[in-house]
Amino acid sequence: MDRRQFSKTVAAAGVATALSPFGIVRAQAQKLKVGLLLPRSGAQAGIGQDCYRVVQVLPGILRDLGLPELEIMSGDTETNVDVARSRAERLISEGAQLLVGAFDSGQSTAIAQVAEQRGIPFVINIAAAPPITEQGYKFVFRNFPTAPMILGDAFANQLEIFSLTGKAPKTSVYMHVNDTFGVAMQKGFTGVMSKFTMPYKVVDTIAYDPTARDLSVEVAKAKASGAEALIMTSRLNDAILITRELVKQRWNPMAVLSMGPGWYEDQYLKTLGKLADGPLSFVPWYDPNKKLTKQLEAAHKKAFPDINLNTNHVYTFEALLVAADAFKRAGSADPKALADAIRATSIKDNVSPGPGIQFNAKGQNDKLKNSAIQNRGGKLVTVAPKEAANAKPELPMRPYDKR
Repeated sequence: MDRRQFSKTVAAAGVATALSPFGIVRAQAQKLKVGLLLPRSGAQAGIGQDCYRVVQVLPGILRDLGLPELEIMSGDTETNVDVARSRAERLISEGAQLLVGAFDSGQSTAIAQVAEQRGIPFVINIAAAPPITEQGYKFVFRNFPTAPMILGDAFANQLEIFSLTGKAPKTSVYMHVNDTFGVAMQKGFTGVMSKFTMPYKVVDTIAYDPTARDLSVEVAKAKASGAEALIMTSRLNDAILITRELVKQRWNPMAVLSMGPGWYEDQYLKTLGKLADGPLSFVPWYDPNKKLTKQLEAAHKKAFPDINLNTNHVYTFEALLVAADAFKRAGSADPKALADAIRATSIKDNVSPGPGIQFNAKGQNDKLKNSAIQNRGGKLVTVAPKEAANAKPELPMRPYDKR
């Protein structure tokens, strides 16, 4: 190298040093560090593990969409509110720049408090308790319907199904878990129902512990009410317990109408086999006609051929999609810049029903829509609303003793 070449090299190095700290020139920004908090052990372990499956299919889809890859930092909440709070603190201390989680409303409430105190954006994947986005938080965002939104669409979709089948129950009993989500749903149930002209009246309401190992007394009480339909707000394990009690106690309601998780989970379908057929779940789902839905479904089927795409995957995926989209637009992992970018989110190419992903002043996506799905032969079909349906509803349910 002669003197002239040496001078050019030094000059170039000087420019590089001026442009980047420590003389390191990067072609692209660092990955956004996302703390993904889920109940991967404890009573909700199956659901938390189900949500986490999205991590495996995420990179390829983000790449196809031209979005940056995320660095996922996993945190197990152990289905415990206090653990959720401490795990959130730990992930932030370990460098998490944005949090996503946590399926459960109680755990998500605790994480939201930590995120707001620490000034770290928190994108909720699944949690329906309304108060979470009613606190005036600046760093908390939810792309999931609140309990009143779920209930409103549930009653509307029920009426559509009753009209299509020409069959409807005249009486019902409402059973619900007594956790944060279940109580929020119960509080909103009567008020929202009063806005619709439903063909049935609720003759009894029964609350129970979602961690209970025996629900025979609760099911016996529900059966004794003489109700034609069983309305549920439950979780996975108790949905299985209740179904087994229905069979054991020889109670064949004409309809099981679920407003929450449990009855559509793969573990429910596989554990109960033919006994799983029939229940109708009125839940946040996915629009099978959207382009990104088909892409996610194909990637998910390739990675997990024996697992149906469901709510857990869809809304965990969309929460991470929001994070990647905001990071790209912000061009920075600065918490305030990320929060501002999330607040300005406008994703039209998404998976969930409705016009897309955007947040109101409270950090809530209030444009989301829900679907009615039914268990059929180990699979799930969408039966309402009609614009997202791929099958016709079946009512009444086939009696358990005739399957």
